[in-house]
Amino acid sequence: MSKLNVVVALTTQDNDYQAEQAASAVEAATRLGVKLTIVYGDNDAVNQSQQLVKIVQDRTQRPDAILVEPVGTSMPQVAKAALAAGIGWVILNREADYISDLRRTATVPVFAVDPDQEEVGRIQAKQLAALATEGNVLYIEGPSTHSAANLRTKGFLATKPHAVVLKTLKGDWSERSGQRRSSPGCR
Repeated sequence: MSKLNVVVALTTQDNDYQAEQAASAVEAATRLGVKLTIVYGDNDAVNQSQQLVKIVQDRTQRPDAILVEPVGTSMPQVAKAALAAGIGWVILNREADYISDLRRTATVPVFAVDPDQEEVGRIQAKQLAALATEGNVLYIEGPSTHSAANLRTKGFLATKPHAVVLKTLKGDWSERSGQRRSSPGCR
């Protein structure tokens, strides 16, 4: 039996969460004897889509599966191309409403793994409540174009202590973004 060949497509190398996902994927692949390739979209949805289309079209090194955390949309057209080429498709941390349609005709695995983002926001609010039940709090929110950020904020706002007043700033979920947003003189 040949070695399973998997591609993991992540958004960027400049994010601690993405780096941890890559490290966990490498550890699991090593433990399970899986050939693993990690590619990064550099926070550019077009670049990420092009990378994956190139991988799908390369018949010489075609993977058995692609696990992708999309930069932009959930890439339904790339998913269709992957499935047509016999490549399994997994969406990470993103809703993908096309999955059930693709499953009807797929001959390879296709699914999504997406945490309950509202619950993540509620957990964050409970953590805040353990530290402060009143006062002003700086809340650095993820990108508003990202559904996860919107759902987390919804859960957070519904659960935070009423006497806590938020000053909300947008960020991109990187340490650098947090430093930029919370530095003196930031607007």
